[in-house]
Amino acid sequence: MDKLNQVVTSIDNFVWGPVMLILLVGTGVFLTFRTHFLAWRNLGFALKKTLSKEARQKKGKGDVSPFSALTTALAATIGTGNIVGVATAMASGGPGALVWMWISACFGMTSKFSECMLAVKYREVNKQGEMSGGPMYTMKKALPQPFGSIMGWLFALFATIASFGIGNMTQANSIASSLKSTAGISPVIVGIVLTVMTAVIIIGGIKSISRVSSFVVPTMAVFYVVLGIIVIIGNIQNVPAGLVMIFQYAFSVKAVTGGVLGSVVASMAKAVQFGVARGCFSNEAGMGSAAITAAAATNDDPVDQAYINMTGTFWDTIVVCTITGLCIASSGVLGTIDPATGELMTGSALTIAAFESVLGPAGGWFVTIGIALFAFSTILGWEYHGEKAFEYLTHDRKKLNLIYRLLFAAVVYCGSTMTLSLAWNFSDIANALMAIPNLICLLLLNKEIAADMQAYQPKVRAKREADKAARRAGHA
Repeated sequence: MDKLNQVVTSIDNFVWGPVMLILLVGTGVFLTFRTHFLAWRNLGFALKKTLSKEARQKKGKGDVSPFSALTTALAATIGTGNIVGVATAMASGGPGALVWMWISACFGMTSKFSECMLAVKYREVNKQGEMSGGPMYTMKKALPQPFGSIMGWLFALFATIASFGIGNMTQANSIASSLKSTAGISPVIVGIVLTVMTAVIIIGGIKSISRVSSFVVPTMAVFYVVLGIIVIIGNIQNVPAGLVMIFQYAFSVKAVTGGVLGSVVASMAKAVQFGVARGCFSNEAGMGSAAITAAAATNDDPVDQAYINMTGTFWDTIVVCTITGLCIASSGVLGTIDPATGELMTGSALTIAAFESVLGPAGGWFVTIGIALFAFSTILGWEYHGEKAFEYLTHDRKKLNLIYRLLFAAVVYCGSTMTLSLAWNFSDIANALMAIPNLICLLLLNKEIAADMQAYQPKVRAKREADKAARRAGHA
């Protein structure tokens, strides 16, 4: 088993190495330039649209509102990566890793926009009258055959595997581990409760999942952000130095350690490596997963829905990850030794220490609750992603979909009670392998993406003019 784990770990390190990260970020960079930075230029428009009443209304074919499609996608992305992943990136790559998380997210917005737009454009209605879409349908319909069908099948296969690993077992394990260390609750009890809760929600399908996600994700995100701001304000005297440190070590060519960094070795190379890797893991831009949920939206305009779903990368990385990063940078705990292990403090322990610097022991509880709720919402979001991928593989057989839901709920218990290093690595590999056909598809369809974005621009300009007119009328 140890040898197998070593082999799988080596494969995992290779597929998530420089080539994969360059492909992920490089695709975002290419598409951003190819579309003349429209995703960046229209970010304000997209955020307003996301928060509008209109986004919560059903205005076309589909299963859930445009806003619910976003929150269900966010349920899968806002998870342990926002709390544990940021801390790991800053401890392993230095505080400058946060800057490279931002940079990868900025270009990732265009990737997220592109995959979601294509998913809505090429979606179809299944035998149950539900919307089915995602990169597999885009590849089947928009790419030359048989190449497109092969690519779509591979994407669906790897997405199904990833749903049981990165979207299920590893998340359940994070919840069980954090509750055991903080509250002393048995992983068996946690596993039983999580399994029952998951089964009850997912048996109801996308509408049930979206109802829970529409409440849990915004509520938990606001709760976490507010507490994070309190921690930052509590350490306000250290914030300027923390920001200087973040930007300084993002572009530091020489490796630096000691001083305010403690035991952390910081350099630009490490900051890029861990910042980009953790950023891509956190927001999943370019992975194709969010596109599956976007296809369920009651929105008949692919570009319109894509702008709404694109903001997921902004909320995930630019907002939530930044809060975690600033809490750590301003608290003075980065680079300290964990008294419990005698090793460099990293992961959830580092984030907990940052929150405890202002909130005391309650800070540890708040972070633990955040990990539990974020990870549980990830389980729900990924169940939908995995089920739709599985539906594609099995040609929409309803009985098999029910079996998938029951099996998915059962695996939650396994994840809660098992040691998961091997499972984590397997699912990490599947996650990377589902991204490859998706990124190739985006690159091949870049002309179509750019043309559709440009065709939508008159609507953006009209909305801006209407907003200006409304403001002028209000001042009159």
